[in-house]
Amino acid sequence: MREDIPGRLGLPLIGETFSFLSATNSTRGCYDFVRLRRLWHGRWFKTRLFGKIHIFIPNPEGARTIFANDFDLFNKGYVKSMADAVGKKSLLCVPVENHKRIRRLLSEPFSMTSLSAFITKFDKMLCGRLQKLEEKGKSFKVLDFSMKMTFDAMCDMLMSITEDSLLRQIEKDCTAVSDAMLSFPVMIPGTRYYKGIMGRKRLMETFRDIIVRRRTGEESPGDFLQSMLQRDSFPDSEKLDDSEIMDNLLTLIIAGQTTTAAAMMWSVKFLHDNRDAQDILRDEQLSLAKIKPEGASLNHEDINNMLYGLKVVKETLRMSNVLLWFPRVALNDCTIEGYEIKKGWHVNIDATCIHYDSDLFKDPLKFNPQRFDEMQKPYSFIPFGSGPRTCLGMNMAKVTMLVFLHRLTSCYT
Repeated sequence: MREDIPGRLGLPLIGETFSFLSATNSTRGCYDFVRLRRLWHGRWFKTRLFGKIHIFIPNPEGARTIFANDFDLFNKGYVKSMADAVGKKSLLCVPVENHKRIRRLLSEPFSMTSLSAFITKFDKMLCGRLQKLEEKGKSFKVLDFSMKMTFDAMCDMLMSITEDSLLRQIEKDCTAVSDAMLSFPVMIPGTRYYKGIMGRKRLMETFRDIIVRRRTGEESPGDFLQSMLQRDSFPDSEKLDDSEIMDNLLTLIIAGQTTTAAAMMWSVKFLHDNRDAQDILRDEQLSLAKIKPEGASLNHEDINNMLYGLKVVKETLRMSNVLLWFPRVALNDCTIEGYEIKKGWHVNIDATCIHYDSDLFKDPLKFNPQRFDEMQKPYSFIPFGSGPRTCLGMNMAKVTMLVFLHRLTSCYT
């Protein structure tokens, strides 16, 4: 058994929560809190956040122990503000006994058939919006553009919402919810937490109204929500109740928008700074465009032929780390890499630390898509997690980025 994990727990209940929130609310971001403590204490360290002890896990071996024992030794870890914001029946927050059922029933939009339809639909939407910008002769901010694109695409896929005024209201409320997920949980008007809870309340009312219209037959489009409502007469084990549907609609929208849009933005930044990679990617995408009929949309076969494009996506995900760490909570006393972990402690698999480990990735600060020509060490590349809780939208995020990069590099110079 190793010595105790180094770190500073601070005062009971409070711990280092205010330092964490200060970093979260600054331009540095919440990972600056982790970076500084790793400099002070070493790669393994402990802290106390929101009244709970947190251990940050810095290597693939520790990640393997946790991911391989999800459900048995570990459950999903989350802070109170996150559960309050997205809902206690969200896939992000439900206990082990409900997770498998909800995940299985939520998987339909991410099936191969649904993904193939999404690729073509997203490509048409993207081309239409890029064309409008080109006609106006306007430049655009990639993050703003990708946030709106991915948000609208998710709402269309999940609930067939295309009306701009409704989309913008839902987007505003979702942004408030997202901002509240790592806030201090006090209901004081004007705070991020308060705004997020109010935004959630409005979203639940909006979703409930849509569900009522579907059940009365006013609307019945063939989308994700409709497929859930068609299970109303099924046994409880084969359907979601309304609270589960609404909490997970919110979860899928936020998860599908923010992380993918951020990764799209970082891909443009990395390609701008690395002309060699940009040229190789453009050559591949132009070759693909030449064999497509004029005006034809992309399909799943086209995506599978973007071999270098996929490496660009992987390297972007490695370097951008849009999911900084993966939180779990120990269900019983256990040992990780010789360190004793107590029941109830939160263990955070630090994907950022792993992805920038020079023992795992040569020149980790260099953008080098071709590093993925070689097989990576197990659990060294974990942008979507691993095991039974692997990100449900993993493949959708990848194809969304590939469609975006194809149009960007083959239509613009």
